Amino acid sequence: MTKFLLAVHVIAAIVAIGPVTVAASMFPPTARKALAEPGDAQTLATARLLHQICRVYATVGVVVPVFGFATASNMGVLGDTWLIVSIALTALAAVVLAALVLPGQTAIMEGIWDAGGGSVAGGASVAGGTEVAVIPKATARLAMFTGIFNLLWATVTILMIIRPGSTTGA
Repeated sequence: MTKFLLAVHVIAAIVAIGPVTVAASMFPPTARKALAEPGDAQTLATARLLHQICRVYATVGVVVPVFGFATASNMGVLGDTWLIVSIALTALAAVVLAALVLPGQTAIMEGIWDAGGGSVAGGASVAGGTEVAVIPKATARLAMFTGIFNLLWATVTILMIIRPGSTTGA
């Protein structure tokens, strides 16, 4: 049973977390390009798609810690330090994604397009009174939060691979 749970945990991590890390990393430069080229419908569609991928796969990603806990429980390692650190980092990554990355993407998407669906050009006021000039700073901040999210997941992955007491002998 442990091997099955571990396999589902690893597959879920690859399938759910991988797309979020890639799409979230691609979003800030795509949003900047959409701002620089306001008439480019393709770039805006790409930004929307990247944001949607992040939202959907963030929801699907809940499966990863669920199967992680089941696997750890089956292996009897719930009290191990490396696992507790991994759980804390995973929780922190989830908070960064839910509280900073996804809302940041949403705010940027709302700032790119006005209520009528048309593009906005530099300095124009958009829905909610936001100035477009602030959006480039928001994309830089979002890129930083995304980098933190990705670094947290990379650290968790490393802990899962080189965990103390590993049966791989590494």
